Amino acid sequence: MGNKQTTFTDEQLEAFQDCTFFTRKEILRLHGRYRELAPHLVPLDYTNSPDIRVPLALIVTMPELKENPFRDRIVETFSEDGDGNQSFNDFVDMFSVLCEASPRALKTIYAFKIYDYNRDNFICKEDLRQTLVKLTKGELSAEEVSLVCDKVMEEADLDGDTKLSFSDFENMISKAPDFLSNFHIRI
Repeated sequence: MGNKQTTFTDEQLEAFQDCTFFTRKEILRLHGRYRELAPHLVPLDYTNSPDIRVPLALIVTMPELKENPFRDRIVETFSEDGDGNQSFNDFVDMFSVLCEASPRALKTIYAFKIYDYNRDNFICKEDLRQTLVKLTKGELSAEEVSLVCDKVMEEADLDGDTKLSFSDFENMISKAPDFLSNFHIRI
C-alpha cells in the first residue's frame, strides 16, 4: 500500500481521453511504449508535465512505423517542432489520428499534411513526385514518375491551377475505398 507509481493525475488522463480516441488503459500503454523508446529520457511520473521530446530517430524504430515508407513524414507532421522530435502529447496525437476509431475526415486532413512536403498547404507536382518515389521505393524511372504525376494532376486538380488544394485532395481520397484501411496504426 502506498507504493503505487502515479504516472498521470486523474485530470491529465481525463484530458487525454477528451482529446483522443483512447481509454485510460490505452493512454497508459502508450506512455509505456513512449518510455520504452528512451527510458533514460522519459520519466515514469508525468504529473508535473515534463517538457521531454523523444527524437525522430528513436520514434521511427517502432515496429508500427519502421516499415512504413512515410515514417519520417508521419512523425514530423505530428511533432510540434516540425523536426520529428515528439513530446508525449505529440505521440498520443499521432496514434490517436492513426487509430481505427479516428474519423475519415481527420485522417484526410493529416494525410494531406503528410503528402505536402514543402508545407505550402497545396500538393504540387514535386510533392507528388516525392510521394510516388517513396511509395514505389524508387522502382519507377523519372519519366514514369512524371507521367503518373501528370495523370494525377489531370484527374484530381479540379480548378486547373497545377496543384491540389485540400478540397481537390479530399475529393480524390473520397474515391479511394481502401484509404481508411491503409491509413491506420494499431497499438
